[in-house]
Amino acid sequence: MRRVAAGASSRTSPRRRRLLRWTLVSAAAVVGVSAFVAGFVATRYEARIGLMARETSRIRADLHRQEAELRDRLAVSQGVIDLLRDPATRMVTLRGPAPTPKRGAACVARSQRRLSPGRERPPPPPGKVYELWTISAGQPRPAGLFTVDASGRATHPVAPTRSPVDVFAVTLEPEGGVPAPTGPMVLASAK
Repeated sequence: MRRVAAGASSRTSPRRRRLLRWTLVSAAAVVGVSAFVAGFVATRYEARIGLMARETSRIRADLHRQEAELRDRLAVSQGVIDLLRDPATRMVTLRGPAPTPKRGAACVARSQRRLSPGRERPPPPPGKVYELWTISAGQPRPAGLFTVDASGRATHPVAPTRSPVDVFAVTLEPEGGVPAPTGPMVLASAK
């Protein structure tokens, strides 16, 4: 019996060893493949998460810029609404020279003035800027420099003057402006 038991134990021992070896090799292979897959997935998704974070940051900055632009437009619109509610406000039409006269407008009140030089006004050439003039008793006075936005629109506040304004005019002048008109007249109101 002892010999049979010894023979049986010697036959099963290599099987157990092979089974144990196969189990350990399989477990090591599973762990290795799992580590490789986890590393691959992590690097791929970390790159995507980084890309998404940069895109989110860019979108957030763009939204903040658009919000600031909308707040500026709202402030300008509120100023125009306040101006138009003033009973002393009158509208003055500005016309460009022939043959294709462009139009603009100026809202004039005692407390404040605002120029809106029309739509589709081309941006000034490089080194030039639009300059607004108030003309009283034949004497032009500079009333400010302005440019137009991408849509060709502009709104420019005008400080109140001591004497009544006979004519509003817009000329094309060198950047920085000039004390007296030198460039071509772009818009002017009727006397």
